[in-house]
Amino acid sequence: MKNKLILKNKLKEIRKEKNISQQELADMVGVFRNTISSLETGQYEPTAKLAYVLAIALDLKFEDIFYF
Repeated sequence: MKNKLILKNKLKEIRKEKNISQQELADMVGVFRNTISSLETGQYEPTAKLAYVLAIALDLKFEDIFYF
């Protein structure tokens, strides 16, 4: 596939708006803090399950956080 879709996110901005630390968010969704950091920097794409759990934890829709 020549034009690979890259999943981007607004996780860092949303997290800061809600005044939640990376560690607090990680604890909320059951991952390590470095996973949240990697998501925010685009080094890691979440599984469907993790993306869904993040949306629930932040009380948002998937598409409010993630986009192509």
